[in-house]
Amino acid sequence: MTLNYKFPEGFWWGSATSATQIEGAANEGNRGQNIWDYWYEQEPNRFFENIGPEITSDFYHRYKEDIQLMKEVGHNSFRMSISWSRLIPGGRGEVNQEAVQFYNDVIDELLANDIEPFVNLFHFDMPIELQHEGGWESREVVDAYVDYAKEAFQLFGDRVAKWFTFNEPIVPVEGGYLYDFHYPNVVDAKRAAQVAYHTMIASAKAVEAFREFDIKDGKIGIVLNLTPSYPRSQNPADLKASHVADLFFNRSFLDPAVLGEYPQDLIDILKEYEQLPKTEEGDRALLKANTVDILGVNYYQPRRVKAKEHQPNPDSPFLPDWFFDNYEMPGRKMNIYRGWEIYEKGLYDIMINLRDNYGNIESFISENGMGVQNEERFLKDGEIQDDYRIEFIREHLKWLNKAIQEGSNAKGYHMWTFMDNWSWSNAYKNRYGFVSINLEDQSRSLKKSAHWFRKVSDNNGF
Repeated sequence: MTLNYKFPEGFWWGSATSATQIEGAANEGNRGQNIWDYWYEQEPNRFFENIGPEITSDFYHRYKEDIQLMKEVGHNSFRMSISWSRLIPGGRGEVNQEAVQFYNDVIDELLANDIEPFVNLFHFDMPIELQHEGGWESREVVDAYVDYAKEAFQLFGDRVAKWFTFNEPIVPVEGGYLYDFHYPNVVDAKRAAQVAYHTMIASAKAVEAFREFDIKDGKIGIVLNLTPSYPRSQNPADLKASHVADLFFNRSFLDPAVLGEYPQDLIDILKEYEQLPKTEEGDRALLKANTVDILGVNYYQPRRVKAKEHQPNPDSPFLPDWFFDNYEMPGRKMNIYRGWEIYEKGLYDIMINLRDNYGNIESFISENGMGVQNEERFLKDGEIQDDYRIEFIREHLKWLNKAIQEGSNAKGYHMWTFMDNWSWSNAYKNRYGFVSINLEDQSRSLKKSAHWFRKVSDNNGF
């Protein structure tokens, strides 16, 4: 068999999930409430078909069966997250021994199946008590997070070498403080800037704490959803629009995480519009000294922008959108279920940017995937024939392979996600997994893409 696309020795093949989206058992094992449990109680109508995070995919009870399936799908690595409100209910104080037992069991089971656990500390799931104190707007919450991170390193660092401080930290900023699609549903750019800034301070402090632990082969990173900003044209006004979009949505986290400092242009814009966050003495040195070892890259779709058609209303709240309009490129390829463009070359462009402008930091594709509605339409002989997902992964992998051939330091590919999971406000509307979940009885079955991925992993290419 000839392989046209061969990947480097030891390449990480696997998938990613998050605690709130798969664990379920929301009211079991002494788990505390997070913002999702709370918001669902308050406003169930904001959730697709009124489905909350209580049961989700029941990984809490079925992790052994699921890890067997991971092995069957050719995983040698798997990114999970720890639920802060499960490990430390309320976010501070006593560690919950039932949670320690659960995460120990999961980690041990993964290792017993030759699957390396990649552990992420925060995936959108702030303990509600800490959110009531101001969440990431509060410096005290930053300190509580660092204490939580230290507990996790202490408890699991003897078996887990790869750690991540945050997943997609821009999302709680956009969702919670700019565009009203996550709790606490605030629309206030100055508070958004504070949340973003404190998240990076929390990340740098966790990196600093991590380095005090002697974790064998230990690496700590962050997972960012990098979205290339493509201008409509080479007109200077369009180019400026794409530059500003890139500053707000990518470089606001990428630069401090990898380079240890913020882009001056971003500081200038926030200053001009009086949106700068409060900072403290020593913050600059902290960020500079505690950059990440490894970068997870989540990529789903590009951002295409053009210069503004109309001046923003001066009485409207300040938003990044004051500086650009979104642009719909004619003839673009679409995933109609999500309303997202499919542009595989975007992955290559991100990796080359990291190679050229970010010291070619060690990185991997930590999420990439395709959500499709009503997948049971494609059921044939008991298996979902998700050829569209195979094509989606294959075409992205071709561009990733090209970037690696050209010197990109990319070490792996994780799909979002392992099994169909609960999406933040969309519940099970779009399915993303290699493994299909029947919500009636929680039974699992492999999709066609799972068998295809197994072959790719076995051959380390295709």
